[in-house]
Amino acid sequence: MSLHNSDGKSTRRSFFNRVGDGIYGAALATVLSGEVYGSLSPLMAAGTDSDLPEGHRRIYDLKPRLPHFPPKAKSVIHLYMNGGPSQVDLFDPKPRLDKHSGENYETAGGQADIDHSGKLLRSPFAFKQYGRSGVWISELMPNLANHVDDIAMIRSMYTVHFNHEQALFMIHSGRPIPGRPSMGSWVVFGLGTENQNLPAYVVLDDPLGLPINATWNWQNGFLPPLYQGTRLRSVGSPILDLRPDFEKPAELINAERDLISRLDLIHKRTHPNELQLDARISSYELAARLQLEASAALDIAKESAATKEMYGIGQDPTDSYGRRCLMARRLVERGVRFVQLYINSQIWDSHTSLESGMRDASMRTDKPVAGLLADLKQRGLLDNTLVIWGGEFGRSPIAQTDAGPSAGRDHNPKGFSLWMAGGGVKPGMVHGATDDIGYEAVENKVSVTDWHATILHLLGLDYQKLVFDQSGLKEKLTSVFEARIVKEILA
Repeated sequence: MSLHNSDGKSTRRSFFNRVGDGIYGAALATVLSGEVYGSLSPLMAAGTDSDLPEGHRRIYDLKPRLPHFPPKAKSVIHLYMNGGPSQVDLFDPKPRLDKHSGENYETAGGQADIDHSGKLLRSPFAFKQYGRSGVWISELMPNLANHVDDIAMIRSMYTVHFNHEQALFMIHSGRPIPGRPSMGSWVVFGLGTENQNLPAYVVLDDPLGLPINATWNWQNGFLPPLYQGTRLRSVGSPILDLRPDFEKPAELINAERDLISRLDLIHKRTHPNELQLDARISSYELAARLQLEASAALDIAKESAATKEMYGIGQDPTDSYGRRCLMARRLVERGVRFVQLYINSQIWDSHTSLESGMRDASMRTDKPVAGLLADLKQRGLLDNTLVIWGGEFGRSPIAQTDAGPSAGRDHNPKGFSLWMAGGGVKPGMVHGATDDIGYEAVENKVSVTDWHATILHLLGLDYQKLVFDQSGLKEKLTSVFEARIVKEILA
């Protein structure tokens, strides 16, 4: 085999195809990024370049860093519910909506500025109070209902846009525009991660398809690329091409990695401040470490039958989402900082066939989510793991289509519900309220920006100090919007 290309020059690929011939017996230790690049002080790493002493270059890495103040949560599991779950059919019962169902909104005493022209539509689902806290939950969530004393329900969320794409950008990155870092990227930028052999920010998307905005939902934006979310597969090998086509002796593997690391370091010295290069090198080094731990972390085969049943694994229709919920537990158990789960398509986007569509979405997710809460709690992980459930907006209390089996609801950014559990959240409570028909948040309103600030606070991060210098601006997750920490839901 030639070591040269058509121009007679040696190539990196051809060199490494043959490099084993001369160093087959070498037993050099692997030099990984943490040993090559060093680190900054923890607080400095979460600051800005202007904080650095003169002549110093910031080192971006994923080593664990101290937060700004003692945290309540160490990790996050974000159960993202694509499409906009209907608050008035799940968590926010409205007797007045029942009473005036079928009437025009204005006839029932509403204001004329509502975005829809249909008639009021009552929920087809029964509500009951559960737990010591007496939180109202729909019949669609019978398993979650058993855990209401562990969650904080926010019924007064609102956002800034009516469309999925912009609302998705807002809930994930703090602005209704593309190109900004996701919440998960901000978290690992500020805190790093405890397990250097697994990605800091993991995305478990649905094998059936990507959500709206696809991979934009977990992008790093203007943050260094190594803070981007890493997709791991829930079926088959977690990462494609993770294993080589044939096994090599450990001594040879270590020697190759050592040589590559040394060559990379030489290249970095001649190309300083190249964040794409830093991220590419870090990803190669992480891939090497993933060979040792990723498959084991996501292998649920050794979990007990009782645990699998609790998540609905092996059952239809809960198997797929149940697997990902169990994988999320295994990941945070091993020190992964931020795990995000998606469900395919827009299963909560109930423009038509509200009753059948919502029953299907709930059947796929309710038992796995309840299993996750129970499993985290029994293992002592819920105390320092923040679990978040919610979508990008809610639904309108007005029918988008005629009443009957085909009736559905349009988008509603003015008032919706989501819940949080564990990680410093006050359990068994309801915060805020919408108006009498569930259209608009009116009491203790919580913006998406407030929600972001509160999540960072629970992780020990000051949302005003977690900044990144971008074109002379000190950018934040909360951007230019005013924010407040929702202290009412903190334990």
